[in-house]
Amino acid sequence: MIITRSPLRITLGGGGTDLPSYYSKHGGFLIAAAVDKFVYITLHQTFVPELIVKYSKMERVEHSEEVQHPIIREALRLTQTQGAYLELASMADIPAGTGLGSSGSFTTALLKALHAHHDNIVHPEELAEQACRIEIDLLKEPIGKQDQYIAAYGGITCFEFHPDGKVSAAPLKMSLETRYNLEDNLLLFFTGYSRDASEVLQEQDAKSKEDDSSMIQNLHAVKDMALRSRQAFESGDLRRFAEIMNEHWRHKKKRSRRMSNSRINEWYDLAMESGALGGKLIGAGGGGFLMFYSEDKVRLRHAMIQAGLKEVRFRFNASGTEIVSRS
Repeated sequence: MIITRSPLRITLGGGGTDLPSYYSKHGGFLIAAAVDKFVYITLHQTFVPELIVKYSKMERVEHSEEVQHPIIREALRLTQTQGAYLELASMADIPAGTGLGSSGSFTTALLKALHAHHDNIVHPEELAEQACRIEIDLLKEPIGKQDQYIAAYGGITCFEFHPDGKVSAAPLKMSLETRYNLEDNLLLFFTGYSRDASEVLQEQDAKSKEDDSSMIQNLHAVKDMALRSRQAFESGDLRRFAEIMNEHWRHKKKRSRRMSNSRINEWYDLAMESGALGGKLIGAGGGGFLMFYSEDKVRLRHAMIQAGLKEVRFRFNASGTEIVSRS
């Protein structure tokens, strides 16, 4: 049996500049952090001449080409896995559609398991690129590359997305004290809303391809904020980072009417009145998790829990996609 896992992620700046429709013309920059919440894949051999696939549904097929789940089917094809006498299953710490990059984590964990099955060693860069090829190039999802890359690499990482499609990755230069303070003062609250990221991102993707001036200027500003966030992290100025998060949230809401709703806006305002210094909605928007930076965590937690939101506590995760068990 092979068990792999990929971390979920939070975006600390630059979200949206990782879409090919933007970075292919302007270049993108993004900071993301892997967290200790995971997507798991198990793969083991059976005595049945079928491929058994378990996710939210269960499939039993004779050949991998018959698999209905598009990511699983393409991953099997890419790794040249026929599938007979195999059982593959997935599970996750956090549900899909909540803004923490679960699709990219699922794809990288799946590919890692399939490569392990074939005794292939795969570098994080290659793993991320294969995941992007499946989701973006083959399945034509209007999504960016950050989820696949941060899942593969882990840590708190800066990514540059070059117009030629190449991606540069480098650890964020941040002191250990600043890292611990950031980890302690970032709080995640689930809004109760789940959504399909591709639906929210389609509008941004279409406008970027059309060179819509308001969208391009918005993403230029978001990229600049990510660069300023990196400076704030490097200098240990986390309050400055919180201010930039607020600025980012204002820009993010302008991208689409689907980005937020009246309830999310009310919760955001409540948090800012209850000790938060900055915050934003994680992921493409429309639901998922609200993230806040606060030095008065008890007050903020009390207010948000009273408002009906569930907190999910987390720590940063230094490892990317990995094999956790093989027997």
